[in-house]
Amino acid sequence: MSSTAFEWKPVFEPLAFARQLSTRTAQPPLSLAEIQRGVTETAARPLNRATTLPAQAYTSEEFFAWELNHVLRPGWQCVAHVSQVPNPGDFLNLDLLGEPLIVVHGKDDAIRVLSRVCPHRSMDIMPEGFGYDGHSPAEARDGKPDCGRTRLFLCPYHAWTFELDGQLKACPEMHEAEGFCRDDFFLKPFRSEIWQGFIFVNLDGTAPPLADGLADMAADLAAFRLAELKLVIAREWDCPFNWKVLVENFMESYHHLGIHHKTLQPMMPARDTWTEQERRHYVRAHLPYKDSVREEYLAFEARGDFSAALPPLPGLNAAQKSEWGLFLLHPTFLLATAPDRVIWYRLQPLGPDRLKLLTTTLMAPGAAARDNFESLRQNAAKQLVDFHLEDMEVCTAVQRGFYASGWQPGRLSHLEMTVWLFHRYLAARIRDAWPTDDYEPAPSQRP
Repeated sequence: MSSTAFEWKPVFEPLAFARQLSTRTAQPPLSLAEIQRGVTETAARPLNRATTLPAQAYTSEEFFAWELNHVLRPGWQCVAHVSQVPNPGDFLNLDLLGEPLIVVHGKDDAIRVLSRVCPHRSMDIMPEGFGYDGHSPAEARDGKPDCGRTRLFLCPYHAWTFELDGQLKACPEMHEAEGFCRDDFFLKPFRSEIWQGFIFVNLDGTAPPLADGLADMAADLAAFRLAELKLVIAREWDCPFNWKVLVENFMESYHHLGIHHKTLQPMMPARDTWTEQERRHYVRAHLPYKDSVREEYLAFEARGDFSAALPPLPGLNAAQKSEWGLFLLHPTFLLATAPDRVIWYRLQPLGPDRLKLLTTTLMAPGAAARDNFESLRQNAAKQLVDFHLEDMEVCTAVQRGFYASGWQPGRLSHLEMTVWLFHRYLAARIRDAWPTDDYEPAPSQRP
């Protein structure tokens, strides 16, 4: 994995400007009940009458707090791919919805998600830099402060030591603590599952098993052999906008006509994109190559000259080599499949107008063995950054718009069916249900 995190610095201060607007010209504040009613009423409209959500659904602290407790923490959040922790002792750190976490590959070969909060005095056992130089057994990997390898976890505060499964191994000078039992103290484990090679965590422990209802999605992804891919590109972004803005932008291709008119529109015209039928737990969209691009790609594959571009992933059929696929596994798992790579976004919502984002690219395990791999990787990294910079520009501007007195509800195109389905998911969660539980699913846009 690349060790260099990409930092995007806006030419203006959109978040500060948005907050300035909110004190002068923002939309009138709504109560939680009013925002929820606005979401459910909006989502109840048919696609040909669909509109955008109330602006306050993207700006309200109260609504974001409701999302934390009823959408995000109860859901399955993807935190890593197995290729990021391939060997026993490998770990990575992240903060997710207020929880400091370690994803660790244990000595027993199991991958776990543990709390980084020491059960002694609540110290983060893995502060940036891993505590004092030379004090911790953990070593940074690839020059990054958030991932590494270790044989033990050592809290830098009072030197309590934990095994990789979170069990307390040593706690100096505790022999005079009456009734103290070492087995009662451990790094809290969070419920986690591995699906298609991705590591998911359920923070509140209430979610149904992850694979329930995902048989069709698993079948659609089977040929990509996601668990065997290697994460080779990762870029971090500080995003001054709501997490839902990113989800909506990722899943709809109508904006190929606008902000991506030089990058994605020439390959995958917006008018040709379409969305499958509504499902309980996920949304799937298709982005077909235009005919000339499809023919060029087949000719490129037949020539077998991969000196300047990646070969297609092995095992894909003709249809999978002729399009990109978009998947949203509710609430935040975003995946794009391409003939030669897979793109995954990790979302870490921080507030109604702030998001930490990791954009990644996964490639076939044999790609790294190619003599020209580094040039191919750099080219793929540039492509990822180029179109995401375009997305950053529009998503930032959208968040600004929510605070403006000129904001008004918009109408959705049929090419934004994915956005409409996402709104129906949010409305279902407000009802404490799931999409299609209490109504017939919306049909596919193609037979």
